[in-house]
Amino acid sequence: MQIALLAGGLCASPAAFSQEAAPADISTVRIAYLTQEVEHPPALSNLDEPPADEGLAGATLAVADNNSTGRFLKQRFALEAVTVPIDGDPAQALRDLAAAGHRIVVLDLPGETPGALARLPEAANLLLFNAGSTDDSLRNALCAPNLLHTAPDRAMLADALAQYLAVKRWTKWLLIVGTRPEDRLYAAAVKRAAKRFGAEVVEEKTWSEDHDARRTAQAEMPVFTQGKRHDVVIVADEIGDFGDYVLYRTWEPRPVAGTQGLVPTNWHRAHEAWGAAQLQSRFKAAAQRVMSPRDHAVWAAIRAVGEAATRTRSTDPAALATHIRGPDFTLAAFKGVPLSFRSWDGQLRQPVLLAADRSLVSVSPQDGFLHPRTELDTLGHDQPETGCRR
Repeated sequence: MQIALLAGGLCASPAAFSQEAAPADISTVRIAYLTQEVEHPPALSNLDEPPADEGLAGATLAVADNNSTGRFLKQRFALEAVTVPIDGDPAQALRDLAAAGHRIVVLDLPGETPGALARLPEAANLLLFNAGSTDDSLRNALCAPNLLHTAPDRAMLADALAQYLAVKRWTKWLLIVGTRPEDRLYAAAVKRAAKRFGAEVVEEKTWSEDHDARRTAQAEMPVFTQGKRHDVVIVADEIGDFGDYVLYRTWEPRPVAGTQGLVPTNWHRAHEAWGAAQLQSRFKAAAQRVMSPRDHAVWAAIRAVGEAATRTRSTDPAALATHIRGPDFTLAAFKGVPLSFRSWDGQLRQPVLLAADRSLVSVSPQDGFLHPRTELDTLGHDQPETGCRR
């Protein structure tokens, strides 16, 4: 297990960290960041290698931001970052963190793992943030009272895209799905969104792994995309096996959206409104790269803790957890509106960006999609729809 300790946003070795003693009148909030090494399957494009510090860089900046405010309130934030090896056990890592006295843990883990960790007996008194998984199941059947989500789920992403396509009146969709399980989950969210917002998946096709899109896309993609009349092609290819090769190669001249083309996301490098340019520049100066959606989800989780500490003027983990879950909590996250956590499933309400490679196209919720509580609840699983029984 690889462990790195950070304080004030500056990376330090464990030995150096242990020598740094806080003054006696400073109260410390301890936050743990738990992630795991993953073996990335080979993708067709190697243009964007995942940064080695993705997620962790967001945590580092958030701790620095918390400490900037905290020093005026005699509060200090310390982060312990734990990276579990590929063959390691995240459950044991969480048990170790709990045994070491941690009560606030940010989970940057994929799939259903955060839900399983939240159900551990050792996690009963922990406040956990899911900043890595978009699985809808974590906000439904696998939800837990001690698990909050700063990463948007697939339902929110698909709904954000569907609203924009409804505004454009592109209501007939050709859906192309990869063969991986996560692609099928994304496709399921797309089909759900189509029903919610008056669109129709006129045809669904599966892109099999026996195609080599790099060599044959020019010949195969036009033939593959022939079929029933459609306004837009929706791609479900989360890892990037083939989706980039759909653009500009369809039989009919049609826009491409979904996991490639016009992409719904919680963060994007082209987003500069509402003070986001300032966050982008600070992150780039610290990490020497652009901020990713994963970085922002981790940053939002740790900033939520800092915001709660500021508002309550407390460093007690139980008090912070109560405030974060409560009706008065809001978080400013450079997205134009205050963000808050849904009481029924722990999901962070937030606008979803719709972006192309180098431009921000739109932001959902779109104008005209109304809700009695907040338009943000038009994205994802609303309270009457939730399968969460916490």
